[in-house]
Amino acid sequence: MIKEALLHLLRSCCFFFSFFLLLLLLVLFYDHYWRRRRKERQLNLPPGGGGVGWPLVGETFAYLKPHPAASVGEFMENHISRHGKIYRSDLFGSPTVVSADAGLNRFVLQNEGRLFECSYPRSIGGILGKWSMLVLVGEMHREMRMISLNFMSNTRLRDHLLPEVERHALHVLRSWREGPPFSAQDEAKKFTFNLMAKNIMSMDPGEAETEKLRREYITFMKGVVSAPLNFPGTPYYKALKSRSAILTVIERKMEERMRKMNQKVEIIEEDDLLGWAMKQSKLSKEQILDLLLSLLFAGHETSSMALALAIFFLEGCPKAVRELREEHFEIARKKKDCGESRLNWEDYKKMEFTQCVINETLRLGNVVRFVHRRVIRDVHYKGYDIPRGWKILPVFAAVHLDSSLYQDPHQFNPWRWKSGLSSAVSLPPTSNFMPYGGGPRLCAGSELAKLEMAVFLHYLVLKFSWELAEPDQALAHPFLDFRKGLPIKVYSIT
Repeated sequence: MIKEALLHLLRSCCFFFSFFLLLLLLVLFYDHYWRRRRKERQLNLPPGGGGVGWPLVGETFAYLKPHPAASVGEFMENHISRHGKIYRSDLFGSPTVVSADAGLNRFVLQNEGRLFECSYPRSIGGILGKWSMLVLVGEMHREMRMISLNFMSNTRLRDHLLPEVERHALHVLRSWREGPPFSAQDEAKKFTFNLMAKNIMSMDPGEAETEKLRREYITFMKGVVSAPLNFPGTPYYKALKSRSAILTVIERKMEERMRKMNQKVEIIEEDDLLGWAMKQSKLSKEQILDLLLSLLFAGHETSSMALALAIFFLEGCPKAVRELREEHFEIARKKKDCGESRLNWEDYKKMEFTQCVINETLRLGNVVRFVHRRVIRDVHYKGYDIPRGWKILPVFAAVHLDSSLYQDPHQFNPWRWKSGLSSAVSLPPTSNFMPYGGGPRLCAGSELAKLEMAVFLHYLVLKFSWELAEPDQALAHPFLDFRKGLPIKVYSIT
C-alpha cells in the first residue's frame, strides 16, 4: 500500500511539475511576444508583419514553396506588390525583414560584422558542421576564408587549376555519345564533384573510392535541402549518416598524410587542399574536416547547377550558341596554327562572350537566391527601423529579376553584358549583380566557378550540338534542381 501511495504521489508530482513548467513557458512566451509587440509599435518597421502562417514557423512554408528558378515565386511577387521591396514577415522562427531592394542588399553585405552577421538555421550547421565556412562568423570565418583564397589564388588558377579543370571537362565530355538521352545535370555534377575531390583530397575520377564518396554525397545533398527531421527514414537522417561516411574518408586521408609526414615520406598529393590546410594552417582536425566538407559542398553544388542552367538556357537560344561557337572555334584555330593543344590563361581571357553567357546564366538562374543574416545592432534604413535580434534576408534573385534594373529581366539575353553595343544601350550596373554575394563573405571560389563554366562550354560547343530530350525546368527548393535531371540528346560536330 505504501509503495502504491508513493508511486501515486510521484506521478502526481510529475504531473503538477510538468503542468507548472508548461504554464511557465507559456507565460514567458507571451511576455516576450507582448514585449516585442509593444516595442514594434514604437518603431517604424517595414510594412507587412506576422499574424499569418503557422505557429513558430510563420510564413516559412509559403516562402520556401518551390517555384521556377527564373522567377521569384508567388510569395515574393505577392508581398512585393502589396508592401514594396522591403517588407517584414515571420520566417524561420524569427521576425524577419525580406529585402528585394538592391541598395539594402548591398548595405547588408558591406556591413557584415558591424551591423549584421551570418545566421543560418541551426539545421544547416548541424549537417555541414559547426566549423563550416557557411555558418562561421568573425575571426574564425576570416581565417578559414583566407585559407580558401590562398588555395584558389590567381596564380594557382592560372598554373594549376586551369589544367585540372580542362582535364576533368574532357574526361566527362569524352564519355558522351549520340543516341539515348542522358541527364545533363548529372553530368555537370559528375564534372564538378570529380574536380573538387581531386583538388581537395587528390582522389581520381572513376576509382571505386571516389564513386562511393560521390554516391554518399548525393544522399548528403538531399538532406541539406530537406526538413530537419532527425529520425530513421527521413532524408535529413540519411544525410547525417552520409556526412559521417564522408568525414570518415577525409579523416582516413588525413591520417595517411600525417603518417607519411611523420615518416618523412615524400607526399605527392601535398598540392591539394588537405595538404595545404595541414601544412599552412593551425586548424584542428575537426576544423579541417568541416572546412573540406563545406568546400566540397560549395564548390560542387553551385558550380554544377550553374553549368546545367547554362546548357538549358543556351539550348533555347540558338543565336547565342552560334556566337559562342564562333568565339571558341577562333580560339581553337589560333592554337592549332601555333601547334598548341591545351588551353592557357591567355585563351581564357579571350572568352569575352562566354563571360557574358556566364553572367546572364547567373543573373537569370540565381543559383544562390538569398542569404541569412541577423541584425546585431539597431539599424535605420530609408526611414525604416530594423531592430537588433531580427533576421534579414537579402534576396538576390529579386534584384536580378527586377524590371527597373534589367530590361526584359526574364529573357535570356547575354548581349546585355557585352560592351561595344549602341551607345543608347548601357551595361547593367555591376553593383546590382550579386550572384556570389559580396562584402567580406564574397564567395571565395567565384573565379574558379567561372573558369569551370568557361572551359566546359569551350569543349562542349566545339564537340557537340544538343537539344532537350523532353521539356524540363529548374525549380528553386530553395536550392535549384531540374525536375527531370535536364535530359538532353547530343550530336557530334567534329
